[in-house]
Amino acid sequence: MVLLEFSMSPMSQGESVSRYVARSLDIIDKSGLPYQLTPMGSIIEGEWAEVMAVVTACFEAMETDCERISTQIKIDYRAGPAGRLKSKVDTVESILGRKLST
Repeated sequence: MVLLEFSMSPMSQGESVSRYVARSLDIIDKSGLPYQLTPMGSIIEGEWAEVMAVVTACFEAMETDCERISTQIKIDYRAGPAGRLKSKVDTVESILGRKLST
């Protein structure tokens, strides 16, 4: 199972890129994969081919009208069941004995 964290934004579309980021979030949401939106990117959980297909779809959607795109990707693969998107946070909260801001 893969946890993939990524951010993607155009570099040639001015200071505010929210409408381009929203385009990617629409693709992520419609993928049906578990995900978490953060202020600096998105985290998706799934099999390798599934998460990479979502990133590819986001890139292809942005590429249609953006000449330069910045992308950062971090991947954590671990054999085993799904649910790590939540369980990793739960484990740290359990160790600390309190809820954290997520």
